[in-house]
Amino acid sequence: MFSVVIQAGGNSRRMGSNKALLPLRGRPLIEWVLKRVQRLSDELLIITNQPEELLFLGVRLFTDLMPGAGVLGGLYTALSCAQYELVAVVACDMPFVNVKILEAQRALLISNETLDVVMPQTAGGLEPLHAVYRRRTCLPAVQTALLSGQRRMISWLPFVNVRLFQPSDWLPYDPNGEAFFNLNTPEDFERAVQLLE
Repeated sequence: MFSVVIQAGGNSRRMGSNKALLPLRGRPLIEWVLKRVQRLSDELLIITNQPEELLFLGVRLFTDLMPGAGVLGGLYTALSCAQYELVAVVACDMPFVNVKILEAQRALLISNETLDVVMPQTAGGLEPLHAVYRRRTCLPAVQTALLSGQRRMISWLPFVNVRLFQPSDWLPYDPNGEAFFNLNTPEDFERAVQLLE
């Protein structure tokens, strides 16, 4: 059984409005993500600090359990609220999230009980919002990091067993690396429109 959590709690400062609701070819951005991951999940959740704006999606909504704790607080909420042991966490502003990559990440956790998280690595760095986590071991590590004042999304990784999902692992599923393209600026949004065309 597999939980998929969409993170939609950011402030969208650079975009200037709630990114999740930006219309991308006639549909809110978050719907593109939702449609992609829906078939993969046995449980689908959204973490948002504006739940009233996302009620129309018909998905279970949760607000941050540690308000003001940033993106790491969002991960803590995702892992706390998810029902199943394996949890994929993706961002609401990644319209090309790749289900085949998530399936391959999940398969690694299933086949190797010593792994705690499978996280893609790109030329730009780690991708914690296209990763799959083992709830039992990751949740206490994230909680400990938060209680010690950490806010960086990857600050807790030294305390768990991480399998980096290298380009050689994910390129067969995503030759152009589009899965990890997220929309932070109006320019990013325009590029997404071009990619969809």
